[in-house]
Amino acid sequence: MDQFTVRTPDQLPALLRAFRKQAGLTQAEVALRLGVTQQTYSALERNADTVGFDRLLKLLNLLGVQLSLGTPAPTPPTPPAPGDQGTIAGEPPQW
Repeated sequence: MDQFTVRTPDQLPALLRAFRKQAGLTQAEVALRLGVTQQTYSALERNADTVGFDRLLKLLNLLGVQLSLGTPAPTPPTPPAPGDQGTIAGEPPQW
């Protein structure tokens, strides 16, 4: 199963369009299932940041998309550069 990280609303339109096409549905078919006009759905797909959460969940379910929430994996600390003695926060470098 593919997973996509979404950090901004600007990322949603392309994903919604891709999921709709992957499901083999036209905008008109999705609109009919959502109970809105094709024009309303088209606007929803272009401006996904204006969609209410309930409607977004209904749309994702209709497209066969699962929503998962989680915290990002911690990033490992960066090792010191060769020759770098390193410092402890608040202490001057030791030469």
